[in-house]
Amino acid sequence: MSRELRQGLAHWHARLGTALLRTEVLALFPILILLAYQTGREGAVIATAMALPTLLALRNIGGAMAHPMYPSGDRRPNRDTMAAMLDRIAAMAGMDTACFVLALDDREALVTRWGRDTALALHDRCRLRLEGSLRRGDLLADLGEGRFGVVLHPVEVARLGIREGIAARLCAVVAEPLIVGDATLRLTASVGHAALRQGGADAASTLTGAESALEEAILAGPNSIRAHVPGRALTRPGEDPLAEEVAEALTSGAIRPWFQPQVDAVTGRVTGFEALARWHHPRLGLLGPARFLDAVAEAGRMEALGLAMRRHALAALATWDRHGADDITVSVNACADELRSPTYAEQVAWDLDTHDIAPSRLAIEVLETVAATARDDSIVATLGALRGQGVAIELDDFGVGQASLLAIRRYGVRRIKIDRSFVIGVDADGEQKAMVGAILSMAREMGIEALAEGVETEEERATLTAMGCAALQGFLIGKPMPLAETLRWLASREAGRSDGPAERALRPAQ
Repeated sequence: MSRELRQGLAHWHARLGTALLRTEVLALFPILILLAYQTGREGAVIATAMALPTLLALRNIGGAMAHPMYPSGDRRPNRDTMAAMLDRIAAMAGMDTACFVLALDDREALVTRWGRDTALALHDRCRLRLEGSLRRGDLLADLGEGRFGVVLHPVEVARLGIREGIAARLCAVVAEPLIVGDATLRLTASVGHAALRQGGADAASTLTGAESALEEAILAGPNSIRAHVPGRALTRPGEDPLAEEVAEALTSGAIRPWFQPQVDAVTGRVTGFEALARWHHPRLGLLGPARFLDAVAEAGRMEALGLAMRRHALAALATWDRHGADDITVSVNACADELRSPTYAEQVAWDLDTHDIAPSRLAIEVLETVAATARDDSIVATLGALRGQGVAIELDDFGVGQASLLAIRRYGVRRIKIDRSFVIGVDADGEQKAMVGAILSMAREMGIEALAEGVETEEERATLTAMGCAALQGFLIGKPMPLAETLRWLASREAGRSDGPAERALRPAQ
């Protein structure tokens, strides 16, 4: 079949299928059958009843011929395949389409926890699930490293509402439980999407726009969806040599913390904030750590980043104190290189004294992956010195790195933070609930606190509270925010409480 004939067939079937399978058109078929029956035209009754399945079959056959899931010459479609399909659709008069780019959240943690081979197997299982959720004629591309692309079979209008619904369906497909050995795993994904409309952006800009929207979704947090806004400046991941800009960004304060609140699960009282790095880039806008941490590491500035984050966080505590919120804590992350430094504990003590902050109000978070793999005594010595000062030690992303109970005791951990992969769906998944219950039981027996990360629904909150989880953190409580916004957030939260007036909470100190 010639290329021109294939394109003509695709155009004809796309327009016919879109026109005949609209909701208002489908609603006419029962009426036509009833009219044919009442007028005694038996042949018309049969013909009308057969018309709908025939049209559906023709549309599916035409879609398969015009746009097979794996076009000839491509064993597995990739980004180039997506671009080629967008080009073909752009040449069809009167037809639109939409492009989606999806990324599995926290893929690095997935690789660390389960190994690269298992992560690749999970990637393939997600690909098969996504493929099964699409229509014949839609294109699924494998972009590698936990990323996938989708181009829709031509549609008459690629409205925003339709695209948002499809993106939500893709996220739901990824979130279905996966069995890994004896464990049940729930993944989440972030999605960016863009429309290719007649008279609008070209095919290349549509694909790049979807990728740019994905970066915004990743910045917004796990399981987020973002649409590309035409006319917005687009950037491709990895275009800029960020490593060369890290030193200046740290010096100028362009990299600074945003703060995500933590609350008591029972009372709802705000107990603290976690400091999370954000880069206010002059060209690329606001960047999350997933976008620039590799650049910081490449520049050899991880310890400098930790120092900047800690000093900003302590300054934030001083600010909250001046507004009357003097009973909350702040937690900052420490990388393995910082903890191996023989002067790290001394630097922390100096910073606490400079800002006149009690050591008990600072928590140092250690990734469980660091605790699980650390073999040298320098980290143990540093954490021991911090505990001696009164600084709290927290084990972050608990459940990811498979740290032993001995390591928890060895490091003197005060609180474990249950990784969000265990929290997702804890209200509905019996196995998930059992795992979290086991973690909470262990924490109680060892006399340490537990905080659940990634709490996003009321059902998750209620379940975790009923199970005895002491503290909660997640989008349901509050998203990461700049320091100035935390003051407004605290004031509005206090205003909604019934145990006292709002002015008592954030009254400037005299």
